[in-house]
Amino acid sequence: MKCKYYIFAACLSVLLSSCSDFLDTKPDDFLSITYYETDDQFEYALAGVYDILGNTAFYGQQYICRMGNEADEGYFNREEVMEGPQVYNFSTSDNIVQGLWKILYDGINRANLVLASLERKPAIDPLLADRVRGETLFLRAYYYFILVEHWGDVPLILSPTADLKNKEVERTSAEKVYERILGDMEVAESLVQSAMEAGFGGRVTKSAVRGILSRVCLRMAGNPLNDESRYAEARSWAKKVIDDTESGHRLQPDYSQVFINYAQDKYDIKESIWEVEFWGNAQDSYRETGRVGAWLGLRSDSEEIGLAYGHITATAHLYRLYDIGDLRRDWAIAPYTYGKDGSHIARPEAEGFNAWKRYCGKWRREYETVYPRANNATSQNFPLLRYSDVLLMFAEADNAVNHGPTQDGYNAVNLVRRRAFGLLDANGNTDLAQSQDCDLTGLNEVTFLEEIMKERSRELCFEALRKQDLIRWGKLVENMKEIENLIDMEYSGQFFVLAFRNVSQRHLLFPIPAREMILNKKLTQNPQW
Repeated sequence: MKCKYYIFAACLSVLLSSCSDFLDTKPDDFLSITYYETDDQFEYALAGVYDILGNTAFYGQQYICRMGNEADEGYFNREEVMEGPQVYNFSTSDNIVQGLWKILYDGINRANLVLASLERKPAIDPLLADRVRGETLFLRAYYYFILVEHWGDVPLILSPTADLKNKEVERTSAEKVYERILGDMEVAESLVQSAMEAGFGGRVTKSAVRGILSRVCLRMAGNPLNDESRYAEARSWAKKVIDDTESGHRLQPDYSQVFINYAQDKYDIKESIWEVEFWGNAQDSYRETGRVGAWLGLRSDSEEIGLAYGHITATAHLYRLYDIGDLRRDWAIAPYTYGKDGSHIARPEAEGFNAWKRYCGKWRREYETVYPRANNATSQNFPLLRYSDVLLMFAEADNAVNHGPTQDGYNAVNLVRRRAFGLLDANGNTDLAQSQDCDLTGLNEVTFLEEIMKERSRELCFEALRKQDLIRWGKLVENMKEIENLIDMEYSGQFFVLAFRNVSQRHLLFPIPAREMILNKKLTQNPQW
């Protein structure tokens, strides 16, 4: 919670400094850099680096439901929307794509200023200095990770922007950007707190760094780099999280409770390793709300519960991916919506074309504890890394390293599946005799990976991971076209076929925004854009 108040203070200081800048009449071809010097200044500055995560251009709004990250799991449920990244019909001038690029580089520049200030060796608490450096290095690396995933080669800027005359920077190869990401994250891992020391999921911890390092290595092992040596590193980093007895990560026995906790601002650091924090109801003197539950979540027509648009609807493909008895299905894909009086209005049985009419249900406004409920703004947190993701990453990497599933790999994925079928007790333990029907066994390297691909969707759907998973597996266009064919067979002529019909190989990367191409003459455009 403390981090949230620092974020508010940091945002306030930005507003105040903006007023000061407006009155400054100095020449505008250079920027005056003011370095941080005190403990409080560094805390505020670090909060400013974190604040990027909750921006409307990022996890606060656009990234979670307007950028197509659900891929084959869902579609943007607005018939009038014919253009934009959510339907794979956009140009180099698209504002949403430009907004993500800009906010990520804003975060990088904020991080660069914090790191430059630390290099001046200010007289602050040494423990604070180490923690701030570790968290800042990681956040900067994470912002570069999102950039390189979506744009490939990008400018690698590692110092604060000071001279506007020399603002043109060439793109650095994706390989070198990834090398810097890995290097900075590995340094950060030695400096940040453990999950137990931090005590809440809004702060970067050793577990968060290790888990994201596993994700980065898996991305490098797949398309387009195809550096298969990274599978061993991905396995190693995931195993460090699993073997960390001090933090004692385990699955929350009730899958739905994971997301109820996000709605109620309850931290479960055993399961939710890292999350974006939001708070308030947009009616106070300060606000840090998002659209989790309002844009991404269960549709609501109730002002008492809080209006929710339900922009993302699940595909029938995702609905049918769940096995009979899998408790995750009716939470991830809700069988009802909220009426004007707040009542649950049952959806039709998910058969035939009705299987295309159910909303993402992971985030439900009825569980929020902030009153009065604001329309179109919520305090629900959003997961960036959950323990189940770590288990599935470990199983995938272990399978690749050993050219087939080992017992450790089976144990990891089967633990996730046992939770899905309600077979974990309050301590995360399971009765092995009851788990035989849901456990995976007897698979080879190819079939085990195929099951991991399905299991990641069943477990992690709508958590802004699917598109990049499909890209690294080389399956984005293939899977999207399969959904197009399915729609044509079952629900021909519907507007929501647009994303699946429009997607092509050029969408494996975003275009460099036209505005950036104008400002930075050294930039080159991505292929086919």
